[in-house]
Amino acid sequence: MKLKLYVDRMSQPSRAVIIFCKLNGIEFEEVSTELFKRQQLSPEFEEVNPMKQVPAIMDGRFKLFESHAILRYLACAFPGIADHWYPADLYKRAKVESVLDWHHSNLHRGAAGYTFSTVLAPAFGLALNPKAAAKYEKVLLASLAKIESVCLQREGQFLLGSGQPSIADLSLVCEIMQLEILDEKDRERIIGPYKRVLKWIDDAKNAMEPHLQEVHVILFKAKQKFHKQRYIGSSIPQSSIKPEFHSKM
Repeated sequence: MKLKLYVDRMSQPSRAVIIFCKLNGIEFEEVSTELFKRQQLSPEFEEVNPMKQVPAIMDGRFKLFESHAILRYLACAFPGIADHWYPADLYKRAKVESVLDWHHSNLHRGAAGYTFSTVLAPAFGLALNPKAAAKYEKVLLASLAKIESVCLQREGQFLLGSGQPSIADLSLVCEIMQLEILDEKDRERIIGPYKRVLKWIDDAKNAMEPHLQEVHVILFKAKQKFHKQRYIGSSIPQSSIKPEFHSKM
């Protein structure tokens, strides 16, 4: 039975799972689960993932949610996956795990919160929230600074000094690519100062071509639409915003 991916390509962790499968020749059926249409709340999807978040997978009867757990599973369950994605060496694997764990409460929280508060909220009937955006921007900038000064200080093109990408590189790059939804000035202001991060993104694009760019096309196409909604949404009274709603690990 073919692997099923329950994903929304507007979700950064969903994109990471899709890209990993494409890069490694894993055959799959993509089951579109659109967050903007609340499809993740359906009884049918709840049978797959009771947490009601994407991505999720079904491999035969086996069901799994949380993108990092899915990436680990795919790297171990399917034959022929190159060791650099999820190294067999205990010490190298532990380093990958440390970055993935850090990602949850730092980069993801900042990037998802900032893009939601500044661009995506109106698509859910919520107002833009400058106060929340300012809070998440601090987390995002601190996270980019850590990637720049800690994870990319060693020799090697990728995180932790590796010469080839791991699942940590894939997950974090997809997170940062979410910033493409911002207007150009805002994106440049946030990420422009981090030259090592920008080079790392370019190296990841080259290492993962054409699939990283291909899977992100939906994000580029949606950008104009969301910025139109942004101005409409700016007239809606302020509401409580939960950035985790649109994109979950």
